[in-house]
Amino acid sequence: MRRMFPAAVLMLALLASPAVHAVQPDEIMADPAKEARARNLSRELRCMVCQNQSIDDSEAPLARDLRLLVRERIAAGDSDHQVIDFLVARYGQFVLLKPRFERETLALWLLPPLVLLGGGIALWLQARRRGQRAVDATPRLSAEEEARLAALMSAEGKPPLS
Repeated sequence: MRRMFPAAVLMLALLASPAVHAVQPDEIMADPAKEARARNLSRELRCMVCQNQSIDDSEAPLARDLRLLVRERIAAGDSDHQVIDFLVARYGQFVLLKPRFERETLALWLLPPLVLLGGGIALWLQARRRGQRAVDATPRLSAEEEARLAALMSAEGKPPLS
């Protein structure tokens, strides 16, 4: 057990460490503040090749080109918003990992909650119908059975059920 502890600690440390980024040393800007801005922007932009990774995490050549482009725009004095607008104008909304809430992306933002709400309502209605069927499916006593039950109940001294 004592031999396993150091190995377990090492595994946890490796799993807990931040992800290795694909940014190459030659891409890093000299100004730490501008580099931090570039890294934050790179995390918001989608790699057009990988599509599920940000350009900060991707090692694709196009992601490298986009990282360099972001750094060029920052070095030219563009604000974060201007850099994003430039890339959206050039590559479209798809370049954003989290698309903007606009008329064109309305379905993208509203469809999942509406589907979830519709599914919840459908489940609620199904449960309600199933409960109603269970109540309707309970067997009813015939007039003869009710009379016999009343006679048995009165013979024991209990009041009959109404």
